Amino acid sequence: MAVVSSYKAIQVADMVIKTRFLCKCTHFFILLFAALFSLSLNARQLDDVNFPDTVSLPGTDTAIHLNGMGYRTKFIFKVYVGGLYLQSKANSRDAVQALAGPKRVVMYIVYDEVGREKIINGWKEGFEDNTSDQQLEKLQSRLKVFSSYFPDLKAGDEILLDYIPARGTRVTINGEEKGVIAGADFYAALLDVWLGKEPADEYLKDAMLGLKAEESF
Repeated sequence: MAVVSSYKAIQVADMVIKTRFLCKCTHFFILLFAALFSLSLNARQLDDVNFPDTVSLPGTDTAIHLNGMGYRTKFIFKVYVGGLYLQSKANSRDAVQALAGPKRVVMYIVYDEVGREKIINGWKEGFEDNTSDQQLEKLQSRLKVFSSYFPDLKAGDEILLDYIPARGTRVTINGEEKGVIAGADFYAALLDVWLGKEPADEYLKDAMLGLKAEESF
């Protein structure tokens, strides 16, 4: 009888241990699922690139929201994921430009390497294609300073182009503030590189304006 009782006691103890283990595992997976679900609600993802739905710009007391995101491509190559943040939703170039508050454009590089000269030429062409000669003349010296902030870029680099009212265009690359370009007119012209009549990428323009769902291709 003593042997039987001991065996039953061992069985009971084993069941208790297994039950506790299963409870702990279940609790862990519930927490993990909740965390992942929460992340999916608070961020949008394009392949391996995540942009938060809402950010607070340093230097302002205003939250801005992701209006849209998409790929900038060149020929068949994905160069970067671009995102546009605004105070309120806007689905046209004019509606975006009419918003007077803070704004942000994010560029997350996904191509192996983008040389500095290509970046500078890209800004030059974008401004020339979307501003009048008179406007460009006023912006030229500031565009030169702006372009000087950019080094060679590689996959994983992140560029933040923030409009801070009363200050101007703040350029941050991989967490390091490079400088601020004065004037609301400069940021308006910068936005037209993506949203103007001759944007860098028509697909990205529509994606930033929320006219196309984020998708891989």
